[in-house]
Order: sequence, then C-alpha cells, then structure tokens
Amino acid sequence: MTHTEPAEYDGPGLPVDLDEAAHRCLVAGFDGTTSVPHTLKRLIDRGLGGVILFTRNVRDAAQVRGLTDELRSLRPDLLVGIDNEGGGIGHLVSAGAPGVPGNFALGVVDDTELTARCADALAGHLASLGITASYAPVADLQHHPDNPIVRTRSFGADTGLVARHLRAWITATEARGIASCAKHFPGHGGTVTDSHHDMAVDPRSYDELLPDLEAFRAAVAVGVPMVMSAHVVFPALDPNRPATLSRRILRDLLRHQLGFDGVLVSDALEMKAIADRYGEAAGARIALAAGADQVIVAVPNLETTLACRDAVLGALRSGILPEERVREAAERVRRLAERYATPADPGDIAGWDAGAGMEAARRAVRGRPAPRPVPGAHVVDLFPPPHPALNWGGEDLLTELRAVDPAATGTAVTEEPADRAACVAGILRRADGSPLVVATSDAGLYPWQARLRDVLLAGRPDAVRVSTGLPEDGDDVCSYGRGRVNLRAMAEVLAGR
Repeated sequence: MTHTEPAEYDGPGLPVDLDEAAHRCLVAGFDGTTSVPHTLKRLIDRGLGGVILFTRNVRDAAQVRGLTDELRSLRPDLLVGIDNEGGGIGHLVSAGAPGVPGNFALGVVDDTELTARCADALAGHLASLGITASYAPVADLQHHPDNPIVRTRSFGADTGLVARHLRAWITATEARGIASCAKHFPGHGGTVTDSHHDMAVDPRSYDELLPDLEAFRAAVAVGVPMVMSAHVVFPALDPNRPATLSRRILRDLLRHQLGFDGVLVSDALEMKAIADRYGEAAGARIALAAGADQVIVAVPNLETTLACRDAVLGALRSGILPEERVREAAERVRRLAERYATPADPGDIAGWDAGAGMEAARRAVRGRPAPRPVPGAHVVDLFPPPHPALNWGGEDLLTELRAVDPAATGTAVTEEPADRAACVAGILRRADGSPLVVATSDAGLYPWQARLRDVLLAGRPDAVRVSTGLPEDGDDVCSYGRGRVNLRAMAEVLAGR
C-alpha cells in the first residue's frame, strides 16, 4: 500500500507551525547510502527533528559525509545521529571508526583520562562524518548476572565508578561539539529480559534503584544534552507502564527530581517491548504525552514512521495530546539543534588519538594475572550470533590471534552443534599436539557454550580458559568485551606479544 503525502499538512484545524512542531518530535531511520528516499525528504521538509544512521547507511567515510551533507541541504537544523558506544557495536567500522573496547573494559582500567581520550576519538570521527548526535554513553549499572543486553556496554556495577566515567565521556564528547545521550533511564541493568524482544521488568524497590538513579544524576549534573528512556517496567516507580510511556518516570522523576531540561528521547519504538503491547503509533503518542521530546522509529520502512507521525497529528487534532506538550518538546529539540545540528568544517577538526582504544583494551586484559603464552594454539571461540538490532559485526578471536600468531589455528562455533560428541572429537583431533584455548562469551546466558566447554576441558584439562564477555568463575583471562580491540588485546596475551 502506498502512503500518499498531502501537499502541506494533514487535516483541518492544525496550524502549519504545530504540524512542524509535531514533526520535530520524530527521529527516523531509513534505507540507503547515497540518496534520500522521497518520503524522508517530505518528512524533513515538514520539520522532521532527526535521522538515525545504522550499518545499512554506511559504505565508507566519504559516502557518509556526502549523505549527511545531502540530508542537511534539505534542512540545516536536522539532527543526524547514530549509536556510537564503541565495543562490539560498530556501525561505522567500514567508515574507518577508531576501535574502542566498550565501557566495561574502560571501567576495569578505571582511568578517566583514558576514557576521555576514547570518547574524544569516537566524537572526532563523528564530526569528520558530519554526524553530530551520538546515542551514547550507556549509563546503566550492570547489576543482574543474567542481564542479556547491558553487560559489557556498562562501565560497571558501582555508582561512583560509572558516574566518573560518564562525566569523562560526556565532557569529551561535548568538547567536540557532539551531543551525547545517557541511556537507558532509569536503568536497564537490573533486568533479565532484552527489551528488543519482550517487555522487561525490574522488580527492585525504590531504595534499591537509587544507585542507578544517581548515575543518571551525575550525567545530568555534567550537562548531558540528551537522555534516552528504557522500555522497562519499574513497579516501584510506576506499576502500569514502561518508563518510555510513564509520566511518573519521565516527568516527575527525571524532569522534576533530577532536574533534567534537555531532550528526552525514547528508545526505538519498534522494539517488541513497545510494538507488541502498544504498537509503534500508540507508543509515539503516549510517550510524547508522558514527557518524551523525541521518539525514535529506527526501522528503515518509513511506513512505520508515517503511522507514528499520523497518530501524533491525530491526537493533536482530537485534543488527546495537548498542543502545549508538543510545542514544549519541539522547543527543546530546536534548542538542541541550535547547539549541535551544524557540523564542523572538516578542515577545522583536530586529530584524535586513534590508539587510545587499543591501549585501553590491552590494559583491561593485562591488568589482571594472565596465563603463560600459548603460541601456535588451536582456539575454540564459542559466541552467540550477532544481535540484529545492535548490528554487532561478528568479530572472532581466531582472526585476531592469527594476525599476531600466523601459526594459530581454530574453530568458531555460534550455536549448539547438532552432534556435540562429533564436534568435540573433531576439535580435539585438530588440536592434538598444540596448546588448546577455549573461549566463551557469556556462557551463563548460553548454556550450550558451557556444556561444550566442559566436555572440551574434560578431554584437555590443560586448556586455557578465556572469557570474551563478562568474567566467569574459572577463567584464566578475560577481555571484558568482544570489540575488535578487545579480541586483539586478548590475542596478544595468548601469543605472548
């Protein structure tokens, strides 16, 4: 079905400036690397507040800069953003992004100056591409051992540690003229559900949630210009609605108690926590009414964005969504765009420390006792398949190990083998006469990894045990993440470099 756009605005009784204000409250994803879809051009013409780029929009650095220039030629105050956390989330790898290990490794090193250098490198690269809004850093505390989505994206579980690294990251990003975003308020680290797949619930009491809130308070105090909400239900705060749709959480808690007056943006509405229970369109309307200033519709199918837009316009016409709420939100977005929408001239962008991330990854691994080197090892890398929503690149340990030790061999396994005994026998046969390394990635979440690891260790008790996610009991060494630099740092330890 084709959606036909009206010439100016939808329906009777809606002033053009209010129509524009409603469009400012939307951030849209789209498909393409070199041209802007017609439907997106129409949305931008009517006031669209921002676009969010993903791996699907990235081919190389020159192409990305051309795309962002084209987008701004349509509307100079359009915000162009991307998820740019570092670690395993690498939308800009093909555009030459500097490697950064991810927050948990930075927390393990606990050197805020190094964290600032990593954040500066990411922000400087964004500036060179004409991207001026970064949906990072993650401000969540990693509490629950079975949390499936925060984990190494968090700086850690301690409020003080997380707060000081948030301050370093946000300050360095701001110095580059890039808008940072603390996420996912009021915290996603105490859940056991990935809100990409279902509604997450954090059952902790208000007092137990205070450490998480204090991390966000630190981000607000240092001047973070954006905060992103979590699609998580907190019964202690609002038993009826997830934070993204909760007036109690967005307005009463974040605005009034924590004093945040920047742009409050929702996590993507197509995530199943919202889409399956409310629908994206209703989610957009409810989120704005609850206090959000922008809602992200990240899917490339612009029909979904149009449905969300139409729901907001319809709610304005009917009076369900107050006009003053949308004008308030649009004004915050306007102020944000005034500060960040215009990118720096490429010739004015100072260089950055491209080696900061590698330094951080090495210090995270080597700062703890490590096993003796095992040159010429056979490495068995057990890890889950890439997360489709996060566009994780699927880097593997063997590739990084062979870059520093060409004699290394290995096997990568991303799911439970149909015949575990045959798989193990084959691995042990190939590893015969060589040191054996068995690497897991969050085996507690993926029991097949633990089962395969344990059978391999029974056959080769001398094997070196490696973790590439959060540390686990019995590890010989841990990389604290699966970004490319994390895995390279681990490879160097194994090879004795």
